[in-house]
Amino acid sequence: MKIVCIGRNYADHIAELANERPLEPVIFIKPDSAVLPKEQAFYIPDFSKDVHYEVEVLVKIKKVGKHIHEKFAHRYYDEIGLGIDFTARDLQATLKEKGLPWEKAKGFDGAAVIGQWRPKSTFGDLGNLHFCLKKNGEVVQDGNTQLMLWKIDELIAYVSRYFTLKKGDILFTGTPAGVGRIMANDYLSGMLEGEELFNVKIQ
Repeated sequence: MKIVCIGRNYADHIAELANERPLEPVIFIKPDSAVLPKEQAFYIPDFSKDVHYEVEVLVKIKKVGKHIHEKFAHRYYDEIGLGIDFTARDLQATLKEKGLPWEKAKGFDGAAVIGQWRPKSTFGDLGNLHFCLKKNGEVVQDGNTQLMLWKIDELIAYVSRYFTLKKGDILFTGTPAGVGRIMANDYLSGMLEGEELFNVKIQ
């Protein structure tokens, strides 16, 4: 199982980090060891003093696909979820400054929170899903998939040009504005269409 992540897929998030708007989706990969075990707290790593939360809508791939045409992409997934792409922002900034890969800042142990899955048939329009992240009970990120620069099926088609997608692979589709630093004893919870799909304690 691989975790394929999309960066810079919401204009407001691009703006808040003063990044350049890409002409194509930005792709990076997290190893399966990055998945935070269910019911386990997230421990802030000792190599970062500025770990950020990034809530994202997730898609679970259900069968093998390569060079998938966008109009057929919907056949390759049945489940939608919500998760967090934890990012060591200080480490990422240093790596970007040197033109180096982001893996150390994005793929460390526990850096991928994967919540509960729901059948995509549960939702009417995947292009209009409301989701949010609460920190200590207050909404800090509030997003909607209609604001994506590239929609889910477009992303699946694009990613499959470069990487064969396999059953069980997970696509992180990008984060909206509102990312921020976590501190010990914070409590994060993620809501998709009003339903809580994950919660995690920060240590």
